[in-house]
Amino acid sequence: LIGIALVYGATGTLNLAHIAVRMDDIPSGTRTAIFAVLLVAFGIKAAVFPLSTWLPDSYPTAPAPVTAVFAGLLTKVGVYAIIRAHTLLFPDGSLDNVLMVCGLLTMLVGILGSIAQSDIKRLLSFTLVSHIGYMIFGVALSTQSGLSGSIYYVAHHILVQTTLFLVVGLIERQAGSSSLRRLGGLAAASPVLAIVFLVPALNLGGIPPFSGFIGKVALLQAGSDQGSVLAWLLVAGGTVTSLLTLYVVARVWTKAFWRARADAPEGDLADNSPSALLDDSSDIQFGDREDVGRMPAFMLIPTIGLVVVGLAMTVFAGRIIDISDRAAADLRDRSVYIDAVRGAEFVGDQAYEQARADEEGTR
Repeated sequence: LIGIALVYGATGTLNLAHIAVRMDDIPSGTRTAIFAVLLVAFGIKAAVFPLSTWLPDSYPTAPAPVTAVFAGLLTKVGVYAIIRAHTLLFPDGSLDNVLMVCGLLTMLVGILGSIAQSDIKRLLSFTLVSHIGYMIFGVALSTQSGLSGSIYYVAHHILVQTTLFLVVGLIERQAGSSSLRRLGGLAAASPVLAIVFLVPALNLGGIPPFSGFIGKVALLQAGSDQGSVLAWLLVAGGTVTSLLTLYVVARVWTKAFWRARADAPEGDLADNSPSALLDDSSDIQFGDREDVGRMPAFMLIPTIGLVVVGLAMTVFAGRIIDISDRAAADLRDRSVYIDAVRGAEFVGDQAYEQARADEEGTR
């Protein structure tokens, strides 16, 4: 609200196209203040460091399906707002260094936080924060290739992160817990669950040929092409973050799926029979952990569907990148948006005046 007040006080409008035209006439100090306030607001929504501390504490408390929706969509709304504000209102790139530093710290602090976690939900919440840094990375480069990489990575991350949080819900149903101290033997107990976790986990870690690898390579290439010192630091930070992400998901795989249940410090995996792995009975309720060992079909089938869609994003990566390239080009050329909005207003004004004239003529 403070940002909206500043924008309206400085420009006299809340129409984005009008604001974009009038921003050039605003004193630089006022523009910096507007950018700072908007960045704080959108940064909180997107969970950009140092405004990201709320996310790892809040997301693990919700049921897995709710967390999956939040993780997949809500933070991306903040990223979208940053993209629109940056390309439309601040296209000169004068404040890119701030975004670069925020992106770098978001990647590194997030992934280091995930290493310290023993609960899969909290671990994934920290990786979510970390990979928001990749999206800010591309935006901060102020190049078409960087912006295209960010758009592609947003689409990739929506699918993968949503899938992984749904998998955590299945793990809780299968084993009664999401704590790595209590998990073990899941690969033997449920090979289907193991595969459903492994595919998006490798995708998140950036293993080729998955879409995570394609998106990260696009961003790293854009950073190296930009060539500034901060861009190269982002390239290095992105590479380290990708390797640490792979370490984090490998740790989950080793402890929750690969090791024997008896080796878990607090292992309590219930005995399972193949017939119990799929259960669609109406007596299973969310949050009920007394039905350990049963994965309802209404939870498993959508998760498998998202895994398939994630693989399709890899298969059709070329077409998706073409779309992201066109979107980035349109975002970089703000005149397209300004002309579209102002043209629509002009046509609307003409239609209004014609209607008024027709009304007067009938009287």
